[in-house]
Amino acid sequence: MLCMVIAWEAGGMLREVKERSRAQIDDGGREEVLEADGKAAYQEKPKLALTFDDGPSAAYTGRLLDGLKERGIKATFFLIGDNAQNNPELVKRIYEDGHVIGNHTYHHVDITRLPDEEAVRELEETDRVIYEITGEHVKYVRPPFGSWQKELELNLDVFPVMWSVDPLDWTTENVDEIVNKVVTEIKENDIILLHDCYGSSVDAALRIADILTKEGYEFVTVDEMIMN
Repeated sequence: MLCMVIAWEAGGMLREVKERSRAQIDDGGREEVLEADGKAAYQEKPKLALTFDDGPSAAYTGRLLDGLKERGIKATFFLIGDNAQNNPELVKRIYEDGHVIGNHTYHHVDITRLPDEEAVRELEETDRVIYEITGEHVKYVRPPFGSWQKELELNLDVFPVMWSVDPLDWTTENVDEIVNKVVTEIKENDIILLHDCYGSSVDAALRIADILTKEGYEFVTVDEMIMN
């Protein structure tokens, strides 16, 4: 693409016209801009985070992991402890594929409706299951329904992660509807909430990834998003 940059000098009304050619390359999330003089400047690509709740699912998570790997995309999975306990190989694969694993309680419960001790147990039991599979403790938690007890941060070494785009994919099997809700609302630094326990959500997630990648977005894990 050629773009004309016009600069005016005071006094002589001298107009200088420069031509620039832009070429996008995959360079650690940066866009390389080639100037007319041959020098390269770099611009960060806008970032997004794909996150998945309620897994791992024996029926669908593997297919999602295949699609993400094919596209070179890292995501964040907030796992239910009971599902993780029953699908250790999927948890191991999520970890070994380089995705971030988060805590989504053991039984998918609203922890604000539980006594403090029980709420802590929901999170600690999930962390134990994941630690026994991956060898690493979980740093991030997404409380079901977005209901979080701030006081828990004082007792547990976890950081709550919410979301900014929610297509309510669990309410419909219409893939087009899910995709359209996300791609029409998205903006830089958004965290997208989806679920890897529905086939329609997995199909939608991969289509969303393709569309937004073509639009110039880069997908990162929530830790990268939060640290930046």
